[in-house]
Amino acid sequence: MKALFSQPLHVVNAGLRGFADNITSAGGTVTNLDWQPPAGADAALGWQLANLLRDPRIEEANRTAYARYLAAQPRLFDVILARDAMPGLGGGQRRILHSGPPIAWADMCGPQQGAIAGAIVYEGWADTIEAAEALAASDAVAFDPCHHHSAVGPMAGIISPSMPVWVVEDGETGKYAFSNLNEGLGKVLRFGANSPEVIDRLRWLSGEFFAVMQAAVRGLEDRNLKPLMAQALHMGDEVHNRNAAASCLMFKRLVLSLGRLELDRAMVNRALAFVAANDHFFLNISMAASKVMMDAAHGEPHSSLVTVMARNGVNFGIRLSGTGEMWFQAPANPVNGLYFPGYSIADAAADLGDSAITETAGLGGFAMAASPAIVQFVGGTPADAVANSRRMLNITLGANPAFTLPALNFGGTPAGIDARAVLDTGILPVINTGIAHRKAGVGQIGAGITTAPLECFAGAVAALAGTLEAAP
Repeated sequence: MKALFSQPLHVVNAGLRGFADNITSAGGTVTNLDWQPPAGADAALGWQLANLLRDPRIEEANRTAYARYLAAQPRLFDVILARDAMPGLGGGQRRILHSGPPIAWADMCGPQQGAIAGAIVYEGWADTIEAAEALAASDAVAFDPCHHHSAVGPMAGIISPSMPVWVVEDGETGKYAFSNLNEGLGKVLRFGANSPEVIDRLRWLSGEFFAVMQAAVRGLEDRNLKPLMAQALHMGDEVHNRNAAASCLMFKRLVLSLGRLELDRAMVNRALAFVAANDHFFLNISMAASKVMMDAAHGEPHSSLVTVMARNGVNFGIRLSGTGEMWFQAPANPVNGLYFPGYSIADAAADLGDSAITETAGLGGFAMAASPAIVQFVGGTPADAVANSRRMLNITLGANPAFTLPALNFGGTPAGIDARAVLDTGILPVINTGIAHRKAGVGQIGAGITTAPLECFAGAVAALAGTLEAAP
């Protein structure tokens, strides 16, 4: 014992960093481990979790669901109007889709209300934004999450009947997913802007631009999206907040297609100029591709695989493969990021949008190691980007060999979030995201990084345990 106490003190501290600080101040050397009790220190939930961690029914279900995710083959199938793509928007129905879990008009954040009001004016259901807001508040318009219609939309996520949507098909299952068109940067509907210039752009996108894109997509020789996205990861994208490479690769395919068609040159030139100026052009396509991959894994009884993460600016919601169409929600976290001059976190809406479907599919924040340039947009360092990707390996069922990361020795992206692992480790899924102003009509004010709330996974695991108890 005397010999032990005469040696230099080196302590491994697990948990509260304050203990480590005290030892350091006394001259000791400390290695601090970030640790917290599993299940948020909820003893009853922790016991449930312990019983689920090696449950053979969950393990088998996860293998099946994860294999279906890996096997999915997203293909860019078409561009059509939303009312023709989704039965819930057809037949003259006044229904608007939004991002995130279900929410009533009165409870929506400013950007989502502003975007809906703009969509109502765009559809011609009201002449002014004020009249549109009154119409929305009167229950004359129905609101549904995009995910209830196999769709996804960035930020406010608005899809109304007359808007064109990308149609992505899973070549393996034959399922489809949909997403709206990207409007570019600046004052845009997805960030809650609804001025006349925003509405005019939407009408051009659903008119001339739609006609050109539909012809281009229908003439594509190569419709496969997985290889394109994999190549973009090797070119510096993470296919969520950075889509410069993927947009260029898609631009090349579109140009080759349009070059074989007899279309008005002026129309084609305007459409291609719009695409060329929009580095986020591919975002909505990547979201639909991610959606169709996760839908392939959805619906496997007893699986703890997360198939949806989505936010509406108020609540964050997730779905599990093994719990069907149930949502598990908690208040959306604020975004830690970089703000445009003149703005701060006090001006920001909470986390918003369906674009976390990319992280759900192993892209975006999970693939940050592929995109060191993204840190200039969302904050941090290239080392932080690599660390985020490595950290996500602790909460996923595996790594996707189709999406490899050069910075991780070409290892696959962490993919297949296991709700049990999130609750057990306390490691939260990391998400790259844009930041919208909390008031309608202002638009984007920055970008950054956020996480999914632990409470969502606690609710999901508890519900999954209930399905197992009820199983024969």
